[in-house]
Amino acid sequence: MKWRIRTWWALLGAGAALAAEPRLLNTVVVIVDQEIITLKDVSQYIAPAIEVLMRTYAGQPEVLRQKIEEAQREGIEQLVERKLILHEFERAGYNLPESLVEDRVKERIRERYGGDRAALTRSLQSQGLTYEAFRRRIREDFIIGAMRARNIGSDKIIVSPHKIEKYYAENLDKFRIRDQIKLRAIMLTAGAGRSRESTRALAAEILAKLREGADFAEMARVYSEDTYRPQGGDRGWIERGDLRKELADAAFGLKPGQPSEVIEVGDTFWILLVEDARANQIRTLPEVHDEIFNTLRAEEQSRLNREWIERLKAKSFVRYFAS
Repeated sequence: MKWRIRTWWALLGAGAALAAEPRLLNTVVVIVDQEIITLKDVSQYIAPAIEVLMRTYAGQPEVLRQKIEEAQREGIEQLVERKLILHEFERAGYNLPESLVEDRVKERIRERYGGDRAALTRSLQSQGLTYEAFRRRIREDFIIGAMRARNIGSDKIIVSPHKIEKYYAENLDKFRIRDQIKLRAIMLTAGAGRSRESTRALAAEILAKLREGADFAEMARVYSEDTYRPQGGDRGWIERGDLRKELADAAFGLKPGQPSEVIEVGDTFWILLVEDARANQIRTLPEVHDEIFNTLRAEEQSRLNREWIERLKAKSFVRYFAS
């Protein structure tokens, strides 16, 4: 299936374009058995993602277009999956007590709207949705979650020690730690009523106090003018690429406990302190065991989901309409 999003929709955003072209609201995108998925269904489903993309890539129109195309394709497939799962629930003759749905609705209103139904109503109106549609979506989410748990739940996923060891051996570079230092920094900025000369002199005075034994963290809390000041200038463990070249060259040449000279970078003046250092190394298997386990479990769950959806498609009628 190939669906190519219209350029105007990608650039303007789903909501704005559809509002300007109401005739397109009922354009059929996919038929799943006897149910249709329209352009309106897709636009409402992916609207939150579109808003994020519009903010993130506002100055990159081509990237924005590509990202919206991806979001639309993924949204269409997710809606198809939802229909297939809901139809399977009905075919199997399962039943969901409405009391459970009502409890979930109340829970959602408490979590997202502080129990304020008026706030819920305003939110739904802004999205062009009704309370009935909101309740139906929660009911469907409940069913889909239950069906996924039944067919691809964690009890069906096995991650053996051998798989974990094999993954570790084949992906050692993923667990490599580059040269790192535990860094503190004091940063002063020239300007705002203080000349470069006076800023340089203040930095030299601070450095002299440090060499006389003053505590670096305390000096950073008093003098540093960056956002790390409350933490005593603590930057944590960082790699060379996390710093500007001028600072990285100085910092990675220091010995632990040794303050740097005053480093001038533009209008800023820096004093650095390396508290500790660790060389390029690979984290051990016990250190990354849980990380690998979670990765393999997610991959296996994704594989089982794909296979399950393909089985549902095989016994259903699914037709895509390209545009």
